[in-house]
Amino acid sequence: MCRFELSSLDVEPRRGAMAWNVDGELIETCSCNMLCPCWYGVQELMVMDQGWCGTVFLVRIREGNADGIDLTGCNIVLALHFPGPTLFDGDATARVYVDDRTSDAQQQALETIFQAKQGGPMEVPASLTSTWLPTRRVRIDVAEQDGAVRANVDGVGEIVSERLVNEQGERMTMQNAAFILVFQFANKSAELAPSKGTSWNDPDMPMAYECRSGAVGQIAWAVDA
Repeated sequence: MCRFELSSLDVEPRRGAMAWNVDGELIETCSCNMLCPCWYGVQELMVMDQGWCGTVFLVRIREGNADGIDLTGCNIVLALHFPGPTLFDGDATARVYVDDRTSDAQQQALETIFQAKQGGPMEVPASLTSTWLPTRRVRIDVAEQDGAVRANVDGVGEIVSERLVNEQGERMTMQNAAFILVFQFANKSAELAPSKGTSWNDPDMPMAYECRSGAVGQIAWAVDA
């Protein structure tokens, strides 16, 4: 039986002076064909379709707080490029993008959370990242209609996520996959949501890319100081 071995990653839980919580939705897109094998968390299955992977996360925070700083309503994007050939080879280049309507205090808190400087589920992707580019402030506009989400990240790219439904009109889901557990998705479930139409072109990243695979999960993260 193939198993996900989190112990194979160099993840050291980090805690500090900042207590925080984030409740919202995480939208994942990546350059693999549908479905990205990295979700399974099994190294021999995690061979990237292009030999490398470009991924973009959009997190829509319904409610959040970091040491009294209100994060409710904030949108944040995290882009990562993995040179491959598997996710566990690491050496990713990553960047956090915050909406230019956030305050300086909100930006600092969001950067701390999504670079996993104060623990939380992002510790696993952070452990696979060797280069953090400086955080960028950009306009992030998000629209949703009939389960399809579109986000324009000004001057950088477009995120598209459209949930799959079956013939009965029910959303297709994936259960208990390794990275669903890592990201602590509600009910250990993710909705399958191809990301065709997603494109990313940040000149500071190793390359531009388009995305195809995708999933959506509901999150409720919290770390005590």
